[in-house]
Amino acid sequence: MNFDPRRLGPALLALARDAGDAIMQVYASPIASRTKADHSPVTDADEAAEAIILAGLEKLTPGIPVVAEEKSARGDIPDITNSPFWLVDPLDGTREFLGRNGEFTVNIALVGEDRRLRLGIVLAPAQGDGIAWLGLGSEGAWRYRGRDDMAGEAIKARLVPDNGATVLISRSHRDAETEAWLQRQQMAVPVTVGSSLKFCRIAEGAADLYPRFVSISEWDTAAGQAVLEAAGGAVVTWDEAPLTYGKPGFRNPGFLARGAV
Repeated sequence: MNFDPRRLGPALLALARDAGDAIMQVYASPIASRTKADHSPVTDADEAAEAIILAGLEKLTPGIPVVAEEKSARGDIPDITNSPFWLVDPLDGTREFLGRNGEFTVNIALVGEDRRLRLGIVLAPAQGDGIAWLGLGSEGAWRYRGRDDMAGEAIKARLVPDNGATVLISRSHRDAETEAWLQRQQMAVPVTVGSSLKFCRIAEGAADLYPRFVSISEWDTAAGQAVLEAAGGAVVTWDEAPLTYGKPGFRNPGFLARGAV
């Protein structure tokens, strides 16, 4: 199936903003969380945002299956055999949301039949007036500074500066393997950032590397990777293989996200 990124891009941006509005309504009140079977937290915001995204994608691309985090947690996983599909994390960084540090995002990505990313959007509803990043494959990548920014600003990943790489580290997964890797880098400056914001910071040229050594769900990375790749960066496994999607269990291995090379 052919997709017109110029049509899907603005529609996805509007859909992500609707989901972000639902998240911020919950964020403005005392937040209660529950624990899922995998011991991760879930809130009313996760579920409200996902319901909005699922309904919106069904109108936008009827018949295209959607793999979404909360839906999958309930065992509702569609057949994606020989089909493009959407990957959705309605609230990436639920722990950041509960910690009220603003570093959480809405993630929506489209995966093609070849299991490579076609496009993706990341929205940070608590950052400014809702900063968003959109990646449209070969069309490029853009950052939107807020709700009134309809045109966006084209972004590009940068080459590692001569004075060393800015390395983004997950707040929840700064493990011994990550620390050992950091010590082997020359002049690396580690910065802790939550959720898929790490991909977007590299895509806009504000950072250079994001190493991860533990497994992660595909919906956590797909939209951010789509933005980064559209901005000229890359995400590869530690064996230098491309990070593709639709794997059994929808799990990714460890990887390195990097800017321009």
